[in-house]
Amino acid sequence: MNAFTRKNITKTTLGLVASGALLFSLAACSMDSGTSTGTSSSSSSSSSEPSAASTPAASIADLSNGVDTQVAVDASFVDALTSLGLTPGVVGTATFTDGTFAFPITGGNVDYYGPDSDVRPYVQGEIDHDGSGLSLTAADGTVVELTDFRIDPGESKLYGTVTANGTVAAEDAYLFNLYGGTLKPIQMEGSNAVLEGTTVHVSPDAAALLNQTFKTDAVQDEMLVGVAKITAATE
Repeated sequence: MNAFTRKNITKTTLGLVASGALLFSLAACSMDSGTSTGTSSSSSSSSSEPSAASTPAASIADLSNGVDTQVAVDASFVDALTSLGLTPGVVGTATFTDGTFAFPITGGNVDYYGPDSDVRPYVQGEIDHDGSGLSLTAADGTVVELTDFRIDPGESKLYGTVTANGTVAAEDAYLFNLYGGTLKPIQMEGSNAVLEGTTVHVSPDAAALLNQTFKTDAVQDEMLVGVAKITAATE
């Protein structure tokens, strides 16, 4: 587990990654709201499951060739961590290089039905990041790890495992919201597709858990974490 300084984390990146030709559509599924968790949840709860006759317009059955995940951490989130006396770090295969976190994509799949279909949400699947994550270490030695990130593009949410002092506190916990209102157009870097601009926010579940663990109220629901940069291999 590697730690890094407050000065470096200000320019850090944490991220959420799709793959190939579906990348733009994946991020677009979170562009509708850009405002509140309630909007996202309502959309998800009223979604229609694909029928037997429904055929995806495009499908990626295996995302294990994907690259990694990145998000530029906002200074306000750094200030919140500093006020709690927390030292962030990386876990497992995650890396921190030149102010950037990287979480390798290890698997998952995505089906794209398209906005003109009768299937909602029209992007479905998951993107896995097993064996990597973030740590938060308090001055009293308390260590919380957020690992094994799983992105649900249909819900525009990120889930993961929460461990406190080596004991699993929650599995597949709802950690972050993803909003695409500031999304930039897709770019290509060689054979990699790059999409940047989706903002990442602390979920109500994560805020409550962190506040309880660290005995504070400094972590606010919907607190801005940073801006995501999405990179994915197309071949």
